[in-house]
Amino acid sequence: MKAGLALFYVRIALTLFGLNTAEVFAHSEPYSHLDIRLEPGRAHGKVLAHMVDLAHEGGLEKPERLLDRAFAEQNLVILHKVLDSHMLVKINGEPAHFEWQSFRIAPNRRSLSFNWTLPLARSAGKVEVSSPLFPYDPPHETYLNIYENGEIRLQDLLDRTHRSTTHYSGSIQGRIEVAREFVAQGIHHIFIGPDHILFIIGLLLPGGDLLRLLKIITAFTVAHSVTLALATLKLVNLSPSIVEPAIALSIVLVGLESLYTRLQNRRDYRIGLAFAFGLIHGFGFAGVLSDFGLPEGALGLSLASFNIGVEIGQACIVLIVTSVLTLLAARHARYARRMAYLGTLATIAAGGFWFVQRVMEV
Repeated sequence: MKAGLALFYVRIALTLFGLNTAEVFAHSEPYSHLDIRLEPGRAHGKVLAHMVDLAHEGGLEKPERLLDRAFAEQNLVILHKVLDSHMLVKINGEPAHFEWQSFRIAPNRRSLSFNWTLPLARSAGKVEVSSPLFPYDPPHETYLNIYENGEIRLQDLLDRTHRSTTHYSGSIQGRIEVAREFVAQGIHHIFIGPDHILFIIGLLLPGGDLLRLLKIITAFTVAHSVTLALATLKLVNLSPSIVEPAIALSIVLVGLESLYTRLQNRRDYRIGLAFAFGLIHGFGFAGVLSDFGLPEGALGLSLASFNIGVEIGQACIVLIVTSVLTLLAARHARYARRMAYLGTLATIAAGGFWFVQRVMEV
């Protein structure tokens, strides 16, 4: 009762000073709602937006006039343009261009609700929604619901700290999109991860016949696949403060092993090292994958696809390195040995630098 009386006096004071109370209290409800419903051949839904946000972005004075249906209808073109520019939605990688249908006024919420539809040439596999609807207002939040054939599949909240979300549908197209996205992410991660690349190169530099090199790479692949799965499924977890220095140290140890084997002319243990350190590298891959986020409805597929992408990237590195080493050995055997020796020293130096750097950052 006292709070209501205080608010009443505040409004009177604002009126006496000639201020618009609706604008002063504009952000007492800084939220919007977006529903997306996926069906065969189309998507449809509705968006609920506060009158103050619509008026602000549409350049309309006196937001409360939007609660008058006649005034709102006169400004529908403006309101639709506001929504078109603020609803940043992509379906199957293509920006959505909504067809606006009916609207209604929700006076108790001081908001307007707009229905929309969107014909689709193929089933919706991937839906991306970016940014809250009205980011000009820092506290603004957009409540997002995505349905498939009438059943809720995703609920999320977009704000200034969480600005985007991605949903993969349960359709065949959705699985195709999952596989495509995570294979690409796996390849991308290998090529932007110099430590993983250098570890693989360190394993290959001492050379050997094709069968032995395949065994080494297979051991690394099996090991990091195991820990990638365990970490992603949250069955085993290691802190990045342990994993990242350990990956750097693995590069140093592989280089030292290769150097020692070359100098002592003894059997090398690269297969065992590849497997042992591959377990550590798998946790590194899992850290990246967890940051990227996995769709709950396609956890196994996304995990397998990411791993396939890693293997494709890894295979490219192996092919390039072995081809260069083979070519050098065939034409300039002495030069090839010298290059392998210098490459091993460089590998040890780089791994040592990363190890010290990462330990210092912990």
